[in-house]
Amino acid sequence: MQTRRQFMAGTAAATALLGFLPREAMATGSFETLEAIPASVQLAPDSYPATDIWGYGGTAPGPILRVDKGGRLQRRFVNSLPQASSIHWHGIRIDNAMDGVPGLTQAAVEPGEGFDYDFLLPDAGTYWYHSHNHSTEQVARGLYGALIVEESTPPDVDRDEVLVLDDWLIDPETGQLSGDFGSPHAHSHAGRMGNLILTNGIFDNTMTVQRNERLRLRLINAANARIFVLGLIGLEGWTVALDGMPLPAPEPLEEVLVLGPGQRADLIVDVIAEDGGTAYLARADEARSAPQVTFHVRGQASLARRGAPAALPPNPGHAMQLSQDTARLTLNMEGGAMGGLRQAMYEGEEHSFRNLAQAGQFWAFNGTVGMPDTPLATIDRGQIVRLTILNDTAFPHAMHLHGMHFREVLEGDSLGPMRDTLLMASTERREIAFAADNPGDWLLHCHMLSHAASGMMTWVRVA
Repeated sequence: MQTRRQFMAGTAAATALLGFLPREAMATGSFETLEAIPASVQLAPDSYPATDIWGYGGTAPGPILRVDKGGRLQRRFVNSLPQASSIHWHGIRIDNAMDGVPGLTQAAVEPGEGFDYDFLLPDAGTYWYHSHNHSTEQVARGLYGALIVEESTPPDVDRDEVLVLDDWLIDPETGQLSGDFGSPHAHSHAGRMGNLILTNGIFDNTMTVQRNERLRLRLINAANARIFVLGLIGLEGWTVALDGMPLPAPEPLEEVLVLGPGQRADLIVDVIAEDGGTAYLARADEARSAPQVTFHVRGQASLARRGAPAALPPNPGHAMQLSQDTARLTLNMEGGAMGGLRQAMYEGEEHSFRNLAQAGQFWAFNGTVGMPDTPLATIDRGQIVRLTILNDTAFPHAMHLHGMHFREVLEGDSLGPMRDTLLMASTERREIAFAADNPGDWLLHCHMLSHAASGMMTWVRVA
């Protein structure tokens, strides 16, 4: 929750930054339009009516945007909704003024108004875009889509498939969205969980493939709160990228892949099911499994399988080494149902947990609820930061850092793969490190969107 002071400061900063953009980066009138509009789409089975949504271009998900690495994305966002809105380009090392966070990088775009997003795409990979104003409601209504930045040398695959995973909370009597976006239970527990699980807006998504065909599957978790636990049946695969960033070498997917809200994974899979058979991207739901995507095997692409895939080409400019002068920060996550939070600062005053709950605020970072007026830290550009995060709550959280990727610090100070969203289980303590190489004010928040709306937001300033 942004304070009025932070909103005004962020708006002024965005205006100042726009004043220093080079002339060619300003609106030219030739931008393609990306319009957020109310629409009706068939989400549930045909026995139900179409569901009223809000979507980019009137679809859910919105259109897949594809741009070459190093290319430029220019879109005129037009808000034809009854609420103010904005677009965040999740995972992109972006100019701060284009990051789409109302109150921190820009003013929210009012109904009937527009905003020109114009930025370069330095890293190839699988990213996505979504609303960042009233996100708990607007993302739940369908305001998101895939953003694919193409490698200059693509991998050796037969097909490239984008799979956007989401769950929708539907009233089974009407087929319409449940409108309780501010549910105290969702805000204080695991978040808004849906009862209709879709892939690319389709509840029984199926594809026809061939035996020994090789696919690239770009998986995006666009859900408000659901953690997807995925496995392969009739497919053999390798993870080649996480959160858009290529792994140094493909990793065989031998068990399950876990994707928290906001996270992505690129898989390269071979179809090993027999001709006439069926393969699955399967989802674990509690004690049972269900198809997320069903692949009908018809025909044979080749007589023999290919060898293991090569690594994707790396994205340069992410080198990082830990040293003794690395800046150290701590973020303690507190609150929620069954948590131990007794009191916290909120809007400049200390409140009891009871009073916070009555205000719809349940979570705190370092004893502060909601967006603070001052950053968690002000960091010199180029400084290496080590951030220790403690999940002192009863629920998992998906921590997303805007504007920069990070690596998890593992045993012996070794570094894990590049990520932009860290999924943390209850009571876990973990450490991440990032190079503060992108100047500006950057949001750090839980991507369980109900948690962000009810307290789990802060920011860092890179000078």
